[in-house]
Amino acid sequence: MTITTDPSRVALVTGASRGIGRAVAVALGDAGHQVAFIYSADAEGAAVTTAAIEATGAKALSLQADVGDSESVGRAFDAVEGTFGPVELLVNNAGINRDGLIIRMTDEHWRSVLNVDLDGAFHTIRRALPKMMKARFGRIVSVSSVAGHMGGAGQANYSAAKAGLLGLSRSVAREMAPRRITCNVVAPGPIVTAMTEEMPDDWRTRAEAAVPLGRFGTPEECAAVVAFLCTDIAGYVTGALVPVDGGLAMGA
Repeated sequence: MTITTDPSRVALVTGASRGIGRAVAVALGDAGHQVAFIYSADAEGAAVTTAAIEATGAKALSLQADVGDSESVGRAFDAVEGTFGPVELLVNNAGINRDGLIIRMTDEHWRSVLNVDLDGAFHTIRRALPKMMKARFGRIVSVSSVAGHMGGAGQANYSAAKAGLLGLSRSVAREMAPRRITCNVVAPGPIVTAMTEEMPDDWRTRAEAAVPLGRFGTPEECAAVVAFLCTDIAGYVTGALVPVDGGLAMGA
């Protein structure tokens, strides 16, 4: 079987000023796509992401927006369409956490996490679909978490939001299948990020011991899976939950 190179497409990645989002944006740039990305507040991190995308030879567009606000998302899409054209590859990575035991969790902490982590994906998917439907092509990937299907102590809000991404994505996958639009979920386990690097050594030791492969994953390992799901040859994969967790949630 001969695998041909995908045509250059327009990609939009949310939450890409660092970590997994940045790695995804760079991977898509390396695949030859034009890459727009959304960040919420980290302008310095966004500048690093822009430079990393452009280092691949791809065009980059950095956009500050609030994915929890549908009007802000609409303005971001307008900017992408005005610069590159309609979004063909959409990656929902934006997320926040406000951890705490549920008996102490405030309404604000519950709502803010669901607003960004789940509502944000709804807003971008709804905005992207009309033009994907017209083109009869689209790739949508949402980044969930192992916490979405295993649960996490002190993470009721985060786990609920990440679990919701699976139901949202599978509903979209069913609705959009006749239009050749796929919608999938990638669920990372423990990943090396600035946050995990700052955790105490004993915490890292326990976390690594819980993973069958015995180590944390990297943002680039997650990005490789996301980038594959955005390819033309992944056109027969839809409604899937793809773990990138070193075997942590095996069977869950």
